[in-house]
Order: sequence, then structure tokens, then C-alpha cells
Amino acid sequence: MKIIVILFLIAIVGSLASALYFLIADRGGSKRTVKALALRVGLSLTLFILLMAGYYFGLIPGKIT
Repeated sequence: MKIIVILFLIAIVGSLASALYFLIADRGGSKRTVKALALRVGLSLTLFILLMAGYYFGLIPGKIT
């Protein structure tokens, strides 16, 4: 589960970096920045749902002992 979360976080940061690159490179001339940011939002929501499901099914413990 930890590896999946780390991979999602890396993908989210990568999408954010690509949106920054498209913003600078295109100077507002294309929709690539919006698509990259929409992908980041989708990945973030998917990660949140995955974490909630992992907690619900007991893959993520509620208390750290």
C-alpha cells in the first residue's frame, strides 16, 4: 500500500510540474496546462478514495502502536 501511495504522489507532483512547464512554454496559447491540472485533480481524488478504501478494508491501520 505504501508503494502505491508513493507512486501516486510522484505522479501528482509530475503532473503539477508538467502543468508549470506548459504554462511557461505555451504562454497561455493552448489547453495543455488545464489538462495537466485536471489530471492532477483526478489523481488526487483517486488517491483520496484509495486511502479511504484502504482504511475501510483494514489495509491501513487506524492507530499507530
